Amino acid sequence: MNNQPRPYEPLTSQNAALVLVDHQVGLMTGVRDYSTGELKHNVVALARTAKALKLPIVVATTARDSMWGPTIPELVEALPGIQIIDRSSVNAFDDVRVASAIEATGRKKLIFAGISLEVCAAFPAMTAVAKGFDAYVAVDASGTFSESKRQTGILRMLQAGVIISDYATLMVEILKDNARPEAGAVYAAMDMGWAKLVGQIAQAFGK
Repeated sequence: MNNQPRPYEPLTSQNAALVLVDHQVGLMTGVRDYSTGELKHNVVALARTAKALKLPIVVATTARDSMWGPTIPELVEALPGIQIIDRSSVNAFDDVRVASAIEATGRKKLIFAGISLEVCAAFPAMTAVAKGFDAYVAVDASGTFSESKRQTGILRMLQAGVIISDYATLMVEILKDNARPEAGAVYAAMDMGWAKLVGQIAQAFGK
């Protein structure tokens, strides 16, 4: 584990990309650290917010026609036109098509979310760090099957240099300035109570 503090370098719309891994119907049924409804909300909100911020988005599945089923329909609906790359490898970064799609974004900061947290999110995030990227994991858009898996997965990622956060914090960091024209769409896409209140306040003062 590298104990040397790294200088803070913010996420921006120009340096970040989003990678969503294995948010599939079959895997969703086993998630125990979040309710199905909350996890769906969080990953869809993450995807919509990243889209509002114009981030490149890479989406991957594992064995969707056999073991784990299709991507949850709410996520497909949130990302119309996005090609979902199906693979057989456990680590998404081991698939040449996924790795090429990530590298084609040209971004050095990669935000990951996946089911399960300790495999589908952690393995490609740790691989990204080894390849010289900065890797972030949105834990609340990544579910897993037990509390022990959640805790050990987070510890392993921290040991490998992955930055752990939640989806809303990462997206607000990228937004940076509430005066940006995208701000209203970003808060709406997050679909959170406090974000809606921000939008209502902004609308009231804008009249």
